[in-house]
Amino acid sequence: MGGVSLWQLLIILVIIVLLFGTKRLRNIGSDLGSAVKGFKKSVTDEDVEKKELDQKKEQAPDQTKDK
Repeated sequence: MGGVSLWQLLIILVIIVLLFGTKRLRNIGSDLGSAVKGFKKSVTDEDVEKKELDQKKEQAPDQTKDK
């Protein structure tokens, strides 16, 4: 009753392609992919920095005990 059928999705897809064109859709897809890639990289970099700080904090007390 409230679901979207395959035919309705295909009609919507055809309308979008007609409105925007394949070149513009390709550019939008490329930009979206770059944004997702940048987001993943920033999250990964943040995790790496946090791990490095945790390791430094763990090593610092060990070094003071040796002296």
